[in-house]
Amino acid sequence: MDMLRIRYDGFVCIQSMIITHHKGEFIRISFGDKTLAFNPISKKSKITPTRFGADIVFVTLNHPDFNGVDEVTRNAKEPFSVRGAGEYEIQGVFVKGFDSTSEYSTDATINTIYTVRMEDINILFLGALSEKKPNPSIVEDMDSVDVLFIPIGGSGVLDASEAHALAVAYEAKVVVPIHYDGIGDARALKTFLKEAGAESTKQVEKLTIKKKDLEGKSGEVVVLQS
Repeated sequence: MDMLRIRYDGFVCIQSMIITHHKGEFIRISFGDKTLAFNPISKKSKITPTRFGADIVFVTLNHPDFNGVDEVTRNAKEPFSVRGAGEYEIQGVFVKGFDSTSEYSTDATINTIYTVRMEDINILFLGALSEKKPNPSIVEDMDSVDVLFIPIGGSGVLDASEAHALAVAYEAKVVVPIHYDGIGDARALKTFLKEAGAESTKQVEKLTIKKKDLEGKSGEVVVLQS
């Protein structure tokens, strides 16, 4: 089933997108019978990876903390792997990759930012980004940023204050911080929430969202348990 819409007796039912966080920058997005994995943790990482089967996997930086494609391969079925800049259409999911810089690793410095559009929801996944200013090509390409995944942990990626400023610049409707749990500075989350005026935000197990849920939102921070 390539579309999220299921038709019942002439009516169209829009399925929810379910987002979970699995430490570091490892994000899982499920919708219908599709599963997307972003920056899965490799078994060579110091962090214990989570295993599940994915249909599409995105790697922003070639580093064991982000390139665990094998960990999201199920029953010897290889997921479609996106590992760099370019345009892709995969099973009804529209993707663009943009080169950026990361200072997380001395061995790999090219970080790919991904924009992903599915079910009229625009996702921006920044990965292990260290650049502090918005990418003008992304600003021109996206009419809106519905869900933004942004690193906040410092030590080679954005710190909490830099991340908040960038989230504001992108005018994201929903902001999900990553890279503070397992590989970054865990204290960064408290700082980020203070910068965003969201200190009362509680962690949630998952984010379940539809396009209509985004109406009227501006910079809402969602902290996912990992």
